[in-house]
Amino acid sequence: MRFAVLMPLTVALLCGCAASPAPVFFGAARQEVMLEGYRFAVYLKEGRAEVVRLGYLPRAARDRVPALMVRAAETASGCRVRGPARGIWRSPSLPGDTGEARFELECRAAG
Repeated sequence: MRFAVLMPLTVALLCGCAASPAPVFFGAARQEVMLEGYRFAVYLKEGRAEVVRLGYLPRAARDRVPALMVRAAETASGCRVRGPARGIWRSPSLPGDTGEARFELECRAAG
């Protein structure tokens, strides 16, 4: 009986968890961006962005996601993506990962 009560409660709590940044992005500004029906959490810190896709997608729906992750970083930051983040900022994920990506940004000073 206890399992029947605790399992649905546990699942409900886990579903409500929000994405959190990688340790190098702790303290980063967080924004949520919606593009073409896809939701992303974007963390911005020191000229770099970490983009985390929110929600489940079947494999067949993931082809467009890497390009949308670039757009999400640019939308949230107002900067241009220069390429993948390097050094301690680089992503441990494989290229083309549709769950998380990290980018270096090129921001022009206003003036």
